[in-house]
Amino acid sequence: MTKIHQQIVEASGEVSQDDFKNYRQTIPRTGVEFEMVAVPGGSFTMGSPEDEEDREDNEGPQQQVTVSPFWMGKCEVTWDEYEPYMITQAPRDKNGARKDYDPATDDIVDGVSQPTPPYTEMSFGMGQTGYPAISMTQHAANKYCQWLSAQTGHFYRLPTEAEWEYACRAGTTGPYSFDADAMEDHAWFYDNSDDKYQQVGQLKPNPFGLHDMHGNVMEWTADQYEDDYFDRIADNTTDPIVRPIKLYPRSVRGGSWYDDPEQLRSAYRRGSDPSWKDQDPQLPRSIWYHTDALWVGFRVVRPMQVPDVKTMDAFWNSATDAR
Repeated sequence: MTKIHQQIVEASGEVSQDDFKNYRQTIPRTGVEFEMVAVPGGSFTMGSPEDEEDREDNEGPQQQVTVSPFWMGKCEVTWDEYEPYMITQAPRDKNGARKDYDPATDDIVDGVSQPTPPYTEMSFGMGQTGYPAISMTQHAANKYCQWLSAQTGHFYRLPTEAEWEYACRAGTTGPYSFDADAMEDHAWFYDNSDDKYQQVGQLKPNPFGLHDMHGNVMEWTADQYEDDYFDRIADNTTDPIVRPIKLYPRSVRGGSWYDDPEQLRSAYRRGSDPSWKDQDPQLPRSIWYHTDALWVGFRVVRPMQVPDVKTMDAFWNSATDAR
């Protein structure tokens, strides 16, 4: 962890406002490209008003929240990006550590835990090239961020709930970041998805230039899911996060191809559940796969300021050894 932090500090350093712009990056080990959108920091009203149609009790009371600048993935992480991390030929323990790891000859990327092989084909026939990766646990998504960071020299992690909603709203205050009458121009959901996820980036983006924030796949955030989230952050509304202390539930946002429009709203919140891996035949069940959650994926963020090593560890290992 210390070596990865040191590498990121040396590679990323201080970012000036002039350098804070959209960029495209290639994953060194795979040659796959992805795009990041610069999201300016600012304040916004988080949660939904009490008179919003289909509002749920866990969406308030609304709070004025401030978030620092960060980059966010223009699209959800695709199988093109994720599968080379998920499937490797290296022998691994159940926690994903390489059995043959030798610090004298292997590098820091090889030292990052990666998934054990899945017991079934993970796209479930819904498509791979250009399609969003699905059915990973939050732990698997966290370690992907670490694996990506170790290669690129940038600190990638999951967004906090506050960052996710700020980016989703992109300055808007209504139920969606677009007019509800234009739902099919912006979002894949139950009525238009043909019962499957769709290739990322096909529909119109939100005002920040982010695609599929509403629908397609529900997205992991870094927070513990709590019904009273807004009460918990009331005394700390700048870059808030509810640090996870237990494995379930963890927070997901955005709705999916399997959901109705009301579950695609900017303020809609949901927590993970052990039933998301009911089909897993392993005992104990895998820490890497939610094989029953065909509608959960994620996108990465990169904060403008590089944090200390303790903070990095907290994001990348919040589910390590959690039960």
